[in-house]
Amino acid sequence: QVQLVESGGGLVQAGGSLRLSCAASGRTPSRYAMGWFRQAPGKEREFVAAISWNGGITNYADSVKGRFTVSRDNAKNTEYLQMNSLKSEDTAVYYCAASRAIGVVSTHRGYDYWGQGTQVTVSS
Repeated sequence: QVQLVESGGGLVQAGGSLRLSCAASGRTPSRYAMGWFRQAPGKEREFVAAISWNGGITNYADSVKGRFTVSRDNAKNTEYLQMNSLKSEDTAVYYCAASRAIGVVSTHRGYDYWGQGTQVTVSS
């Protein structure tokens, strides 16, 4: 099994930045796609960003394009989400996910492993 642990969440003012990290451990596949989702109170979990196994392909939700950047360091089995120009509507619990697929995956059911989530709160 694969374990994912998110970190880097916190409280930030609107217009500020945060970088989330997701460390993978356990029996990780040799190649796997990764992504980020978020869930606000009273809302369903929504797709944020995804990255292919080698980082060559990325995909973003329209709501975060131009502001968020997803990356990964396979030597460290770690995925990152750089969040800039944060807005109050970005407030949510952010979840890291991993898929046995190689290419980018943008749907909730396309992922096999999930982290516990980290809270991001943007004040206005």
